[in-house]
Amino acid sequence: MASLPALRAVLLVAFSVFLTVVLGFGLPALLNAFMRMLGLPETSVTECIVALYAFFVLYVATPRIPRGLVEVKGKAVLITGCDTGFGYALAKHLHKLGFTVFAGCLLKDKGGDGAKELEELHSDRMKVVQLDVCNEEQVNKAVEHIKESLGESEAVLWAVVNNAGVSTFGEVEFTSMDTYKHVSEVNLWGTIRVTKAVLPLIRRAKGRVVNVASMYGRMGNIMRSPYCISKYAVEAFSDCLRYEMKAWGVKVSVIEPGNFIVATGILTRDIVATTANKLWTEAPSEVKEDYGKTHFEQNMALMRSYCSSGQKDSVSVLDDITDAIMSKRPHTRYSPMEPHWWIRMQVMTHLPGAISDLLYF
Repeated sequence: MASLPALRAVLLVAFSVFLTVVLGFGLPALLNAFMRMLGLPETSVTECIVALYAFFVLYVATPRIPRGLVEVKGKAVLITGCDTGFGYALAKHLHKLGFTVFAGCLLKDKGGDGAKELEELHSDRMKVVQLDVCNEEQVNKAVEHIKESLGESEAVLWAVVNNAGVSTFGEVEFTSMDTYKHVSEVNLWGTIRVTKAVLPLIRRAKGRVVNVASMYGRMGNIMRSPYCISKYAVEAFSDCLRYEMKAWGVKVSVIEPGNFIVATGILTRDIVATTANKLWTEAPSEVKEDYGKTHFEQNMALMRSYCSSGQKDSVSVLDDITDAIMSKRPHTRYSPMEPHWWIRMQVMTHLPGAISDLLYF
């Protein structure tokens, strides 16, 4: 019997051939029919393929079309999760552009490095605040601080970037309910909690809500159910909020980053080792017996291999968040990711599940 990887390879090749045949014969036929309807000369197969390829290149390679920019002066932005990763880099980036930045840091009161480095900018436009998005009291206190600061400067809170998040891994039967609750408490309820707290200020400014989800908010994967659940929910929350805020002139955007493990350091070999030990130790005995140690170690080896994967810098994510904040007509969704992840996301969200399951699982 053929191995699973070999079967997947065969299926991917077969799908590619099928797609090529469809594009090579079906597309020209459709285009010719369309041309006849318009009373224009029929086109050739070569012209169809060239046109399709040109469209693909334009879509992927063309720089974002300018849609006008808002004025930065007098505008403030609240960013959560500024201790490390995207949040830390974004705080410095937006500050450099001229925004007043309220950088929410989980570890400010504990002397966290990220908070210290932001404070060391010694700028009256960089305001580091203690902010645990799971703590109602801290969220409310941060909002009061923002109101006081804005009242003194006559600026407005133009945008909130809900960036704070946690990630983990583990198969469903190895993952505790406490883990599911913790991940959603930060990624989902934290996003909702902060958004609700600042929405009156954002609404009055006709500003922006930018929620950082993930490509895993659009597609699932093995061993990622706690994370996927939370990010799928962030996508749904963002859609509902966008519909409601349209009447108020508030734009809501979702950022769906791909694999930025290296850029953010969100997954390291030490984290994998610690999580693996917790998963195995806390798993029910019958689950460990049924799955077996070999299966478990194979999955942990797979997770270790991810530690050195992904894009090495976060520039594309920062650019997309900046566009969502500054563009007069921001996109609903931004998907900064490598091409193969983008293709996979399109396949898994637009083709029948039976096909995507065969191709990827």
